[in-house]
Amino acid sequence: MSTQTSMPTAAAHDAVDAPVVPSYVRDGWWLPAEDSRLAVVADASTGEPVARFGAEGLDLGEVVEHARTVGRRTLGEMSLHERALRLKELAKHLFGQREELYEITVSSGVTTKDNLVDVDGGIGTLFTYSSKGRRELPNSNVVTEGPIEQLSADGSFLGGHVLTRIPGVAAQINAFNFPVWGMLEKFAPAFIAGVPTLVKPATPTGYITAAAVRMMVESGLLPDGSLQLISGSARGLLDVLDHRDMLSFTGSADTAGALRSHPHVVHGGVRFTAEADSLNAAVLGPDATEGTPEFDAFIRAVVTEMTVKAGQKCTAIRRVIVPEAQREAVTAALGRRIRDKVVLGDPRAAGVTMGALASRDQLRDVRGAVEEMLAAGGRIAHGALETPVVRTLSGEDATADEGAFLAPIVLTWEDPGAEAVHSREAFGPVTSVLGYRDLDDAVRLAARGGGSLVATVCTHDPDTARELTVGIAGHHGRVHLLDRDTARSSTGHGAAMPQLVHGGPGRAGGGEELGGTRAVKHHMQRTAVQGSPDLLTAVTGLWHTGAAQRLAGDPEFGGSAEEIHPFRKSLAELRLGDGVASGLRTVSEEEISAFAQTTGDTFYAHTDPEAAAANPFFPGIVAHGYLLVSWGAGLFVDPAPGPVLANYGLEDLRFLTPVAVGDSIRITLTAKRITPRVTDEHGEVRWDAVIHNQDGEVVATYDVLTLVEKENTTYAGWNA
Repeated sequence: MSTQTSMPTAAAHDAVDAPVVPSYVRDGWWLPAEDSRLAVVADASTGEPVARFGAEGLDLGEVVEHARTVGRRTLGEMSLHERALRLKELAKHLFGQREELYEITVSSGVTTKDNLVDVDGGIGTLFTYSSKGRRELPNSNVVTEGPIEQLSADGSFLGGHVLTRIPGVAAQINAFNFPVWGMLEKFAPAFIAGVPTLVKPATPTGYITAAAVRMMVESGLLPDGSLQLISGSARGLLDVLDHRDMLSFTGSADTAGALRSHPHVVHGGVRFTAEADSLNAAVLGPDATEGTPEFDAFIRAVVTEMTVKAGQKCTAIRRVIVPEAQREAVTAALGRRIRDKVVLGDPRAAGVTMGALASRDQLRDVRGAVEEMLAAGGRIAHGALETPVVRTLSGEDATADEGAFLAPIVLTWEDPGAEAVHSREAFGPVTSVLGYRDLDDAVRLAARGGGSLVATVCTHDPDTARELTVGIAGHHGRVHLLDRDTARSSTGHGAAMPQLVHGGPGRAGGGEELGGTRAVKHHMQRTAVQGSPDLLTAVTGLWHTGAAQRLAGDPEFGGSAEEIHPFRKSLAELRLGDGVASGLRTVSEEEISAFAQTTGDTFYAHTDPEAAAANPFFPGIVAHGYLLVSWGAGLFVDPAPGPVLANYGLEDLRFLTPVAVGDSIRITLTAKRITPRVTDEHGEVRWDAVIHNQDGEVVATYDVLTLVEKENTTYAGWNA
């Protein structure tokens, strides 16, 4: 663990009275030389300097090599589950520090509500990944993917796929708008995968990212080399990355294109993913007329996306696509809600609901984009480009001459097909209202964005929802369906949930971030492995048919009276391939009839001889599949108390051969995967179950899931 827990202070660079934000590299804090050039970041509301940045003299090659060596080693000493649990502990630590983060973020113009999606959203992402990692991934460092393939007739040569962590670093270059969430949503899956992270935040809000990193370092929970931070320019970073590494970028499409064309990406094999500009849309269905719950929910959603983070969100609604007959009503309703709900000003002032843009440079860019859109045919229906009157820290309203404030702007367009509205993004509190003729036209307009992260479809009509969703899905990474039933429970148009993919095709970058365990696997290499069942079992940690077995039970079917029953073994004693082979049990018509009457499952194949014989799949009366599974349990179970605590399910059950009256069945149960839980005194065992008939034909296959003690303590000596 890193032991350096506090940032250094700098007396250098005194021309501007603001602290220099250090980098965190090679498990220590680093400052640039006193005579280096620094970028100055100002308070978004007041214009006062708050931080300075510079990374001149930082050896990026050494930083990357530290991650590949020290970071990879320390992370590799932990399993997937252990890293996932460590992520939960980090989340709890940050949660306890979030009030301090709130105080720091206010200088970037964000409100308390904005922090819910950035600070709290980032921490929540860590919690989610911790939970999913422990529930959905094995407690090892090898993940199997897909079914095993038999590559030889006799089953001696098999093939399959495994996922292992990439051998390099996960570098991330982030945008200014989400300095906490933007880092953590990339860090979480990389950390679970076991890949060290190198963070390059955007300069305007990089001091917030640095504060979050400081808190993570101070926790003492970070393995050495697992997280590094570059505060300042990282020009030349791609020059020191190669096929072992990956780079995840969030920002403009132009910058994404420049990075994607770097020789180390094009020819050197650096894995590159981008989340870029996105002209997201919200489509109002024809049924959602003024006065309906859908219309009201739609207006609320659009204004929320315009004003949260002052519209500086990659998922914000830029194009509001509505029936032409409702264009004026929608435009007017948006204006009313903005007037009624939005108080623009310094977030530190009471009552403010929307803060400033991140910087004066950002304000200049947004104004320039709006001016281009006006020149191309747009018209301001609400708002203005002039410097607004805002609520100041003193509580008074005054003209915001020093801050980066812009009032929300609603544009309307007579020509919904104007090129500028579908190609120029004003990355701020700006949206455009467009009218459509019919659903085909709405789909066409939504697709004009050239690929987007998300679109909302607001309708209560199932046919409309289906037609619009199917029409636009190929152009979007996510479709948010909104109606009266979800208006209160929905997480919203703009919220990228860690369980689901965040990304989009085309202009949106073509990458995928988040997506639950999918994102963890983005940091892993998929490799085909071929070999014998024994060797594949050793590599994958998953027992495969044909590998060695140690079976207790009936010697006629491979069991041994000397072998200990696997249910008598704790996780410390149990090994892959341990199992039990039962003897035969004969099926009688009386037992089938009794099961039918007791359960109420009187399907004709179990009760009517003539009808059953006429069925092309059955030879006559046959046993219920669930009766066979129940008998299977009776054939393999060891009834006395022991380390097996509970059966908690079956998976992948298939019935393959019918069992008629007079047939017999037997079962072979084999330990297939053993997964100790890092937080409990027990773990899970997945058992391979195969039921055969008296002729050796496979009747049914399935997996049995049990909870088993790590050590045989609860019932030690019971009935010994």
